[in-house]
Amino acid sequence: MSDAARTDALRWVDEKHADWSAWNSHIWHLAETAWREYRSADWYVKRLRAEGFSVEEGSGGMPTAFSATWTNGPGPTVMAYAEYDAVPGNCQAAVPWRQPRKGLSRFAGGHTDPHSALGMGSLVGALAAKAAMEKHNITGTIRFMGEPAEKVRGSKPIHAAKGYYDGLDAIISFHPFYMLPLCNTARWDTHCGPYYAAIYEFLCERPETWLQGAVTDAAGAPIPAAHTAARAPGANDAVVAMYTLSKMMRDHMLPHSGTWTLNETILASGQATADNLAAQMAMIMYAARCPDVAMLKKIYAVLDRNAEAAAAAAHCTVKRHWVSKSKPGLANHAMAEITFRNLERAGAPRYGEDAVKVAQQLQKELGLEPMSQPFADELSQLVPPQEAERRLRRDLPSWQTHYTSDDYTDMTWFAPTVRFYIGRAVLKAPPGFSYPEWALNALGGIPATIDPTVATAGKTIAGTIIDLMTDASALARARAEFRERRAQAEDPDPWCDYVPPIDFPWPEYVETPRGREWWIPATGVDRAMERE
Repeated sequence: MSDAARTDALRWVDEKHADWSAWNSHIWHLAETAWREYRSADWYVKRLRAEGFSVEEGSGGMPTAFSATWTNGPGPTVMAYAEYDAVPGNCQAAVPWRQPRKGLSRFAGGHTDPHSALGMGSLVGALAAKAAMEKHNITGTIRFMGEPAEKVRGSKPIHAAKGYYDGLDAIISFHPFYMLPLCNTARWDTHCGPYYAAIYEFLCERPETWLQGAVTDAAGAPIPAAHTAARAPGANDAVVAMYTLSKMMRDHMLPHSGTWTLNETILASGQATADNLAAQMAMIMYAARCPDVAMLKKIYAVLDRNAEAAAAAAHCTVKRHWVSKSKPGLANHAMAEITFRNLERAGAPRYGEDAVKVAQQLQKELGLEPMSQPFADELSQLVPPQEAERRLRRDLPSWQTHYTSDDYTDMTWFAPTVRFYIGRAVLKAPPGFSYPEWALNALGGIPATIDPTVATAGKTIAGTIIDLMTDASALARARAEFRERRAQAEDPDPWCDYVPPIDFPWPEYVETPRGREWWIPATGVDRAMERE
């Protein structure tokens, strides 16, 4: 039964190509960013309900999250999920030249990884498996989660803490490939590591008390900021001070080993005019990814001290708000083996003549000689998980157990989980040449170049779900391995001890008299980049 069901599931992916290609293009063009994916989440909710799923909207207290369930009777419960958040500052049209999507600022959101294909590949796989289960009367339950704000590892720690992953038998995590050797393969031992993200909010609520009592005070002045009074530095100065101090202190957070990273972004700044008034509020977010939590705690100990010092220097108070506390991943070899077998059945992504023409046009746009075989050779190759692990470990210290960042890791503590990667269109480059970011973003939105990724992912997921529903011994091996690994862990519980950070000034699209636009309006430069 399982062979016939798998064959029908893979056929479903091919037969429904026109439908899901259009769906994927729609999500890609929405390009909504973290915690503000309103239209993207709404589309998924409506699609899933139309396909017979029951859906809880706003799961975990997150407006752009959801939890969907379809059941065909008693049996295993297998979960897949969608992400759909884009990245600010990466607005790109689905064309082989640099151009923002029509009417939008080039600083608007754009899909980089792309999460549009991640979500669609997972949905296609779930729907293909569902169709085969109905046809062959295979019983079991498919759970499909909507996971917003992955770029700040947002929803999954919260869903984990609130019980949304309880009671699952297996979880399937897919991502378009973003680094070698993790292309057309699955993770083996070295999974993604832990992550912290926090917003430091500086407030200057009593600027009139700056240097109060000093000789220079303008006592009795008719306005608080008289020309003889010293002006309080304020919140902007606090953010600048923390930014500069933290850059200077990076060498004193951790040794340069273990491939740890620390990134920052200024979320909000100002609340003052150009007059001589102190800025009352400013926010800066820091995000750190490390091989283990001990390293994270050391980084944030330094950041906390830097924040207090910056606040004191700028006559502000400071408060830290958690955005994410996300755990390291737990391996499962049995799940990796099941999934890779289905990847072998699906085959590597295949790029047709239209895709080659797009790639050649892009190369010509960048002043390169178009190549007859423009796509990277690795896209057509399958790499067994053990071999990918061997290649990955070549550049890592022996003590390092985790590498890179993604919040699927919070799921791995609740059920046997696979993390696998499918190749996405990347181009060969002449020696010394690097493609600009917009080129990769464009290839992620052009159907001819991104559909092969979605098709392969969908087939791999569909086959894996069918195997998990029908092969009790394979699922039992995965579950036994999961129980053993989790029992050996020192800290198996979720880390999330904060409310969903949805009320901060995250960038988003807005409705104006000019129509729907990014919060930074389009400029003449943006419009000049558009081609008919």
